[in-house]
Amino acid sequence: MINQTNYLTLKRLWNPLWNRLARERRLVIAAPYLWLGIFSLIPLLLVVKISLSEAVLAIPPFHPLFQWPAEQVLQLRLNLAAYGTLLTDPFYASAFLGSLKIALTATLTCLFIGYPMAYAIAQASSKWRTPLLLLVILPFFTSFLVRVYAWIGLLSTEGVINTLLISLGVIREPLPLLYNSFAVTVGIVYCYLPFMILPIYSVLDKIDPAYLEAAYDLGCRPWRAFLRITVPLSFRAIIAGSILVFVPAVGEFVIPELLGAPDTVMIGRVLWSEFFNNQNWPLACALALITLIVFVVPFMIFQRFQFREIEE
Repeated sequence: MINQTNYLTLKRLWNPLWNRLARERRLVIAAPYLWLGIFSLIPLLLVVKISLSEAVLAIPPFHPLFQWPAEQVLQLRLNLAAYGTLLTDPFYASAFLGSLKIALTATLTCLFIGYPMAYAIAQASSKWRTPLLLLVILPFFTSFLVRVYAWIGLLSTEGVINTLLISLGVIREPLPLLYNSFAVTVGIVYCYLPFMILPIYSVLDKIDPAYLEAAYDLGCRPWRAFLRITVPLSFRAIIAGSILVFVPAVGEFVIPELLGAPDTVMIGRVLWSEFFNNQNWPLACALALITLIVFVVPFMIFQRFQFREIEE
């Protein structure tokens, strides 16, 4: 039994230890917020600041947002010309629509290819799962540029695909497979397909087979059981994989630059052009912010609702 003297002694020893643990716990919790603040929030605020500045031919190529004139009065110079240009120039609207079209096509293609692959891996025996997953992951060990350049050798007029089709007598003239939207979509699908396969596989692998066995016992056919049980249970993974493919595909720059035609306009190429060719940093920052608001923020809100439903 603990008498009052021992209780006071334990309390006197425990309180400093508890206070120290509480301080360390607050430090541990503060670390990720500090990381996000330094590497996400501050750069985002800088982008907002530059987007509201005036473009000038100087270094850096934008006018300061705050000024101290001779009267020692702080002045704020907000310039909304960049946003006005984005709203009135049809070129940027076509860039948004072009990026949306290619990203949606690539995402749906990744889903139709990736879901059967993930399902096949989940249904494979434990002996084959690891080798099959390695086949999905191994391309990541190769440079992104090398993988994209490989498609130039495959899709060019004298590439592997055209040479094989001509030698088989399927076609007489080489097909225009390279330097168009088709080549960009193929490159995006190839590079981002693992982002669709892995989340879906992780969910399919955890589905209890007892659900399907119960459906079979009740007379449900395999295809109907797949549509009524497996697909709904993996719906969140489908959404997660689609986001992981769609968001980077919208802002992709390297693949459209190497595989696309000059008229294949995507947001990533427009951003590069405004930053480095036209030196119009306010317009490029405004374009980046609108892209973030239009394409990324809705997905973040949707994901937050999904997590809230899971917690409830």
